[in-house]
Amino acid sequence: MDFASPSTEHKKKFAGGELRCAVLTISSSKTAEDDVSGNLAKNLLKNAGITILFYKIIPDAEDVIRDEIQKLAEGGIDAIITTGGTGLTPDDVTIESVRPILKKEIEGFGELFRAMSFEEIGSSAVLTRALAGVVDRTVVFCLPGSPNAVQLALEKFIIPEMHHIVGHVRAKK
Repeated sequence: MDFASPSTEHKKKFAGGELRCAVLTISSSKTAEDDVSGNLAKNLLKNAGITILFYKIIPDAEDVIRDEIQKLAEGGIDAIITTGGTGLTPDDVTIESVRPILKKEIEGFGELFRAMSFEEIGSSAVLTRALAGVVDRTVVFCLPGSPNAVQLALEKFIIPEMHHIVGHVRAKK
């Protein structure tokens, strides 16, 4: 399947129409001009026909990350893509901030992302922390800050499945 144009079958499963997405870059040092990964994410999503309603760079602070994601989820965003803050340094707190507010975790995302990363970068993929899940009725994908990681995740997993995932998350009981 061409990642830039989800299949009609997947679009049919999402009855809500256009997908509305937010991109958050988590960094205490990036600016909008030098945010390569955040800008790449926005471009890939736009090229796939996904509407970017919100973009912001926020600091590596647990309360800020959690509050921003919850505010976006309450505002009706379909999906949130975060880049950065997934490493092992003391100030990399994206995973620790997001995991506690997930209603459901999508374990397969992190597992498959690491497996594909291993094919590309070898054993250093063991350091890769990526997470996906649902906050309220919004899908959240937490990606490493590397442009290669963002491209891999969006092209191979997120864009091809986003309509399908959002359709499940937004389904009526």
